[in-house]
Amino acid sequence: MRAAIFNGPGKIDLEDRPKPVVKDPTDAVVRVVLACVCGSDLWWYRGISDLAHGTVGHEFIGVVDEVGDAVQDLAVGDFVIAPFSWSDGTCRNCRAGFHTACDHGGFFGQGGQDDGGQAEYVRVPQAAGTLVKVPGDDLSDDVMADLLALTDVMSTGYHAAVSAGVTEGMTVAVVGDGAVGLSGVLSAKLLGAARVIVLGSTHEDRHALAREWGADEIITVRGDEAVAALKDLTDGNGADAVLECVGTKDSTETCFAIAAAGAIVGRVGVPHDVTIDGEATFFRNIGMRGGPAPARHYQPQLMRAVLDGEIHPGKVFDLVTDLDHIADAYAAMDERRAIKALIKISER
Repeated sequence: MRAAIFNGPGKIDLEDRPKPVVKDPTDAVVRVVLACVCGSDLWWYRGISDLAHGTVGHEFIGVVDEVGDAVQDLAVGDFVIAPFSWSDGTCRNCRAGFHTACDHGGFFGQGGQDDGGQAEYVRVPQAAGTLVKVPGDDLSDDVMADLLALTDVMSTGYHAAVSAGVTEGMTVAVVGDGAVGLSGVLSAKLLGAARVIVLGSTHEDRHALAREWGADEIITVRGDEAVAALKDLTDGNGADAVLECVGTKDSTETCFAIAAAGAIVGRVGVPHDVTIDGEATFFRNIGMRGGPAPARHYQPQLMRAVLDGEIHPGKVFDLVTDLDHIADAYAAMDERRAIKALIKISER
């Protein structure tokens, strides 16, 4: 099979690799139909984080090609969504809704030999607890893109909003205008936010999608200027809930600075060189929740919202290409010429 391979910072190559096979009775093999490039992939693409040489990509949807003997409720030919991590669905953490902390889980696309989603086939461990079967056969290209967004970015934006405790009538601040931040805007409105303010965005194309999905104000400056601007918009109080969707030191500091007393910061940006001021948060009663989104926990309800036409998270894909041009997709996202790149790999 053909697969995208990480060969060092800034270098993504397409190589031939052996087609995955079932190794354990709980495995399945999925033929990938659509995949995409994630903003978190850019951490190692830029050399900021380390990654082993091997297959990459953790967002994919496709058709079940083979199943292990222990896999129930899935059959060859089923069309499925994969979350960005695998999980057994039965351990204490999975039952509590935190599938990314599964006792027998792991993450796709970490430089392994057969678990990268930017490939023609993927081996899925713990398939019964991981894959979500999609009902129906007549799915448009737009709906397929919506379902692909559920593999990570929409689920992660939703996790940020849930972690921040967004409820009806709140003023919500979203720090970050990438695919996750924009999905956070959509998620905040889905949960009933009355007002959504996006901070730190300087790209007009991202402003347009943010407004379409419910953003009321967009603050284009960063740092202390952004904090002052949000305070001005909230009568000096700050936001009722804050979504941190970047993971840098500056973005995290901004989030805690703009949180109103008693607010919760929902963190989903992978932290890099981040420290939290324990004393300042203590005296303002600022809470913090979040982490790797348990996408598998949210996917059934979000899939229903997609199939019912309630949300269209696939609009976040503004670049569509194929596996032959995977390196171009990474470059476009790295240079912020694209919000998120969709990769067509096969037909359903």
